[in-house]
Amino acid sequence: MVMPSYSRPDQWVELLFSAKAVGDGGVVRRSVDWVEAEIGRATFVAAVRARGFHLLEAGGQFIVICNRAPMRRLV
Repeated sequence: MVMPSYSRPDQWVELLFSAKAVGDGGVVRRSVDWVEAEIGRATFVAAVRARGFHLLEAGGQFIVICNRAPMRRLV
């Protein structure tokens, strides 16, 4: 999915968190480099935290688990 560039970070965040996967409690991922260029790491982390979601970083990707349930790493 190609997301257009936005002048306001809140527009970018709103588009990301309006994805169907978010509403279903699923997972969304975005390139770390892309997030940092579009809105900045701190803004992204704050947006995830405000929603009570879980955020992982691995392999140059941010992975957002879009639910508030406790998470347990198995491996």
